[in-house]
Amino acid sequence: MVEGSNYFAMIIREDLQFSSDFRFIFGGRGMDLLKEKFLNIALLFLATIVIAKLLSAFLICRGRKRLPPTVKGWPVLGGLARFMKGPIVMLKEEYPKLGSVFTLNLLNKNITFFIGPEVSSHFFKAPESDLSQQEVYQFNVPTFGPGVVFDVDYSVRQEQFRFFTESLRVTKLKSYVDQMVVEAEDYFSKWGDNGEVDLKYELEHLIILTASRCLLGREVRDKLFDDVSSLFHDLDNGMLPISVIFPYLPIPAHRRRDRARKKLAEIFANIISSRKCAGKSENDMLQCFIDSKYKDGRPTTDTEVTGLLIAALFAGQHTSSITSAWTGAYLLRHKEFLSAVLEEQKSLMKQHGKKVDHDVLSEMDVLYRCIKEALRLHPPLILLLRSSHSDFTVKTREGKEYDIPKGHIVATSPAFANRLPYIYRDPDRYDPDRFAAGRDEDKVAGPFSYISFGGGRHGCLGEPFAYLQIKAIWSHLLRNFELELISPFPEIDWNAMVVGVKGKVMVRYKRRQLSVE
Repeated sequence: MVEGSNYFAMIIREDLQFSSDFRFIFGGRGMDLLKEKFLNIALLFLATIVIAKLLSAFLICRGRKRLPPTVKGWPVLGGLARFMKGPIVMLKEEYPKLGSVFTLNLLNKNITFFIGPEVSSHFFKAPESDLSQQEVYQFNVPTFGPGVVFDVDYSVRQEQFRFFTESLRVTKLKSYVDQMVVEAEDYFSKWGDNGEVDLKYELEHLIILTASRCLLGREVRDKLFDDVSSLFHDLDNGMLPISVIFPYLPIPAHRRRDRARKKLAEIFANIISSRKCAGKSENDMLQCFIDSKYKDGRPTTDTEVTGLLIAALFAGQHTSSITSAWTGAYLLRHKEFLSAVLEEQKSLMKQHGKKVDHDVLSEMDVLYRCIKEALRLHPPLILLLRSSHSDFTVKTREGKEYDIPKGHIVATSPAFANRLPYIYRDPDRYDPDRFAAGRDEDKVAGPFSYISFGGGRHGCLGEPFAYLQIKAIWSHLLRNFELELISPFPEIDWNAMVVGVKGKVMVRYKRRQLSVE
């Protein structure tokens, strides 16, 4: 505009000089022509300014990002204090005000939350090149070890996920179920005819035993269980909230974690070597990983096998034990659903006798819905995260469009999204029948309405294993014991990395044989 103004000033000066001569020659009529010409130039100049302003405004408007609303916070710290009080508390406060897409400034990071299936589609379906897991889950690397999962690029990670998938094929799951049933029968045979137990502790211990047999192998289960269990305990305790931000901070818990990781690597290296030398092949996930090969023909290394096993155990141990505990607490609190699962067990026993295998467990629809509902209300992973590698646009249920910039961390919350009232009727109530045929509340609302196991490209590979494991345990308990909850209904332990049951779940039991009459 400065250059344009100078240009018009020069024209005016030249025209004024010309008009002086013109007036001298032509007199009054020349003055009228001069005024007319000057007016035309002024109008042209004014029109140019207006057009330039409009064009500039249009271009700025087109270039301006339609950023999501932001949670109010302090300078520099942003919403850190709000977030540390608990992300679910923050979501409950901000969602009604800001809607289904909003950003939390957290120190030097921007976390943009997607709440609800309408906006979560991109979160779950976007390719890794757009939304990546690797950066946000780097804190797992010291625990899982080098060269696996989040310490490798996406192409290698996909091949390693293929190893998981192959180890969880139906044929494998059927053999795992047989081992789960044996473990449950053996464990509960040690209970007396009656007594009181902390059900949370009992289920945690049993699930470690079944995981050891199915995943870690016979050698660990039969000979090294106590040692390996203790080492996994140190690994587990080495994953703290501070570990997410500073995974290599030299604190005692991290040092114990690193020593445990090293010792586990030695134990599994010896087991792998022994199997290879003896030419033995076992029916467990360890053997699947030993036998796995990458697309180029390269076999897995001992370090990779150990890391994949640790990742598998971490992915399943807490989630299964937590969900088992919540399932029991809700069943013992809601007698109508306890009666329903007992009737289902009686019906299956009429058809199959005392036999419990993969196919029988697959028929337990009522028990499945009870587990699924407990998991809807209490998903162990309350936040799922991705790192945005490119700009993209998201459209809300209300029709608003927001531009999400490259570099934002994108998050969704199963714990919050699973209780949205426009998807689930009376969402805070335990009601397994909401998943029964004819209601199917999660399916009616569309994809990604139920996200306890994630979904899309990064859905949980162990979901079938988890359901079978929990069913195997609870079918045995229901058939063999009368149970009564004698402690208050448990609270949620929001302080844990994997959110579970706070305190004990005390149960009074009495041994019985379920009658099919």
